[in-house]
Amino acid sequence: MKVLVINCGSSSLKYQLIDSEREEVLAKGLCERIGIDGSNIAHQPAGGEKVKEEAAMPDHTAAVKLVISKLTDEKVGVIRSLTEIDAVGHRMVHGGENFSGSVIINEEVIKAIEDCNDLAPLHNPANLIGVRSCQAIMPGVPMVAVFDTAFHQTMPEKAYLYGLPYDYYKKYKIRRYGFHGTSHDFVSKRAAEILGKDRKDLKIIVCHLGNGASVSAVKYGESVDTSMGLTPLEGLIMGTRSGDLDPAIISFLAEKEGMTASQVIDVCNKKSGVLGLSDGYSSDFRDLVQASETGNEQAKHALEAYAYRVGKYIGAYAAAMNGVDVIAFTAGVGENNAEVRAMIGEYIGYLGTNIDAERNKVRGEEIILSDEGSKVVTMVVPTNEELAIARETVRLVK
Repeated sequence: MKVLVINCGSSSLKYQLIDSEREEVLAKGLCERIGIDGSNIAHQPAGGEKVKEEAAMPDHTAAVKLVISKLTDEKVGVIRSLTEIDAVGHRMVHGGENFSGSVIINEEVIKAIEDCNDLAPLHNPANLIGVRSCQAIMPGVPMVAVFDTAFHQTMPEKAYLYGLPYDYYKKYKIRRYGFHGTSHDFVSKRAAEILGKDRKDLKIIVCHLGNGASVSAVKYGESVDTSMGLTPLEGLIMGTRSGDLDPAIISFLAEKEGMTASQVIDVCNKKSGVLGLSDGYSSDFRDLVQASETGNEQAKHALEAYAYRVGKYIGAYAAAMNGVDVIAFTAGVGENNAEVRAMIGEYIGYLGTNIDAERNKVRGEEIILSDEGSKVVTMVVPTNEELAIARETVRLVK
């Protein structure tokens, strides 16, 4: 089967066409500035050069049409016609409590996703626009929704409830949902496979460390806790997100700075994290490592705070599972930034991780970082959310 994987944002559309039998990416690309002047597409067939061009995309339907035209183009295309696309897998950010797994999309499913819009007002409507656009262009082609939140629906009540009046949970479903679930699921499965073991026999901590970052506790194949909450703002210090903070800070800053609560939340989402801690220097960890090595104290402190928070969560989740067998680093920082991994390693050595300094120099490859015989196996496992979405799509429609 050939599966088109769509990740739709409010003004962007990321895509991959995957041959599910060989699990190979045939082509991938990104449409940007949809509905805005200067919209453009970057398209890259497997083994070929990336082609970027400006093209009018007044809406997402026009963007999907452009994607199809690139995939079928005589020069840069990889299929002859639209009929070669057997199914479409859509990344959905928030499924609330409605979805504990991936589902084939129909009108009832769309309504249930719309019911979660209040929980992800920036993401869910955009995701659904992608669905509607694909339905308009590919009527009759089966489509699947794969949710960021679904994997974490196995969390027990003690882990997902906040210390608020229970009535708010009953009325508004205020609780911890967690995100990056597709990645946490994929990486924990792959970590077990690398070790030749069954995930159901392992306690695994997955550290999805990118510009957005989260940690999960996967106990015997199920997520029992995760650092992100009602929204992706909770948890770790991230690229531009603050992560955990005292909620009283919201009203304090609103009063002191003359802002609304929404404006303070915007600061917490877009101007905080390592960007804020580095005094605006950068949210890119590569920049921060380089700056730290050349004497930038704010960059150094930002990295230290980041690593410290990750180390704390790893310790917390080892406690939550009453032990840990595997710690897996993944995503942009987790896979590629040896310096940050080493800093985190300084906080988790008591667990028996024994990270080897030479092995830790690797970037972007599957590797076991810990010494032979270490009590806790520590490893790098590159994530592949698009492949995970394609696998789920095939599972449901085949």
